[in-house]
Amino acid sequence: MNKGQILTPWLYRRWKFDFPAELYPAVIERLRGLPARADEIARSLTNSQASAPFEGGWSIKRHLGHIADLEALITQRLDAYEQGVPVLPPADMQNEETVNADHDDLPIADVLARLRQRRESTIAKLETYPRDFFARSAWHERLGIQKRVVDTWVFFADHDDHHLALVQMIVREIGAN
Repeated sequence: MNKGQILTPWLYRRWKFDFPAELYPAVIERLRGLPARADEIARSLTNSQASAPFEGGWSIKRHLGHIADLEALITQRLDAYEQGVPVLPPADMQNEETVNADHDDLPIADVLARLRQRRESTIAKLETYPRDFFARSAWHERLGIQKRVVDTWVFFADHDDHHLALVQMIVREIGAN
């Protein structure tokens, strides 16, 4: 990404989930890799580099904290799929938890540790489900589509990548690596 180039805002992205549900093991591995990738990017940053807001937006710590905050939504959606509800619980599109959190006041090591702990808990839960669970589906209201379990995890993995790309962009812009 060139200097000044901005990623397409998350809300404008669209997905086409037309792959077999049997790809779920690869999706789980993609999700499992998030903490290591985040650590690789952020471990050498100073706390001031990681907590400085960038161009009126979020800091690196806030981006990483936001991903950890969304693990609660992942759990809610897993519960919804387990219960066979027809409509998935909505996300808080105002990101109140992240906006009101103290991510920037914490050491970067603590933000990374929280992200790792929460993601590992999610992965442990995902690994308990039988193969056919990943083909279950429910309606995603904001996107206006029926989403299978595997689609939901691709969506969250894409969300991880979106925020890690923004973090990488900030790191390059501030010349931290």
